[in-house]
Amino acid sequence: MSASPYTLSADTRAKLVQVGSANVANALLKRGFRNVYLLGLHPLSPEQPQLVGPAYTLRFMPAREDIDTMANYGRNDNLHRRAVEECPVDHVLVIDTGGCVRSAAAGDLMAARMRQRGVAGVVTDGGYRDTPAIRKTGLPAYQRQSAPPATPIAMHPVELNGPVGCAGVAIYPGDVLVGDGEGVVVIPQHLVEEVAAEALDAVEYEAFAEQQIAGGRSIFGLFPATPESRKEYDGWVAAGRPPLEHTP
Repeated sequence: MSASPYTLSADTRAKLVQVGSANVANALLKRGFRNVYLLGLHPLSPEQPQLVGPAYTLRFMPAREDIDTMANYGRNDNLHRRAVEECPVDHVLVIDTGGCVRSAAAGDLMAARMRQRGVAGVVTDGGYRDTPAIRKTGLPAYQRQSAPPATPIAMHPVELNGPVGCAGVAIYPGDVLVGDGEGVVVIPQHLVEEVAAEALDAVEYEAFAEQQIAGGRSIFGLFPATPESRKEYDGWVAAGRPPLEHTP
């Protein structure tokens, strides 16, 4: 299966860069989506940039010794190597390994090439090799755990840009991934714009609530937001978001 690259608008991308993965998950829960968080995956570096981009997928199956040799791996039609060269600019390469951490889903030279090509990041429910060098590339990357052995030892690439199940979550080409310091969440493509707007609104409201809590206010009637606290928030925004004057 193949699909045309999905273009994420600059406005929507700018909103998603500012929000947390938990804010996105909450917005999706309101719409009935409960299985959207790629649980068990972690950022390779706490300093890496926010991950935002549409999914371009690669699916692996278990390797077989007569097929998955280093000679076959080195062929230009190998889907793993093609994924690195064909993942569109500003997209996220999502690698479904079926949770396999017996061999690498990618390494540092692949990460360096994707970074150079303008790929937004890489996510796998397996693991990478050469992780210290991947960190140096600056490419946002998420994995379950490091997996240094060579890819053909345990995995065979079988499909590019089709539906996958990564970390137990259904991901279709063009769905949008958002990753931060906690983990990664996926937004169905048709909901991206409204979820981005709602998640950013939640972040901005939380800044107001945080200020109120710092001043000694209870979370009751404040968080989650109520119609009354939303009116207070709207007034605070209209006033230019002034700092709260705390009473000694």
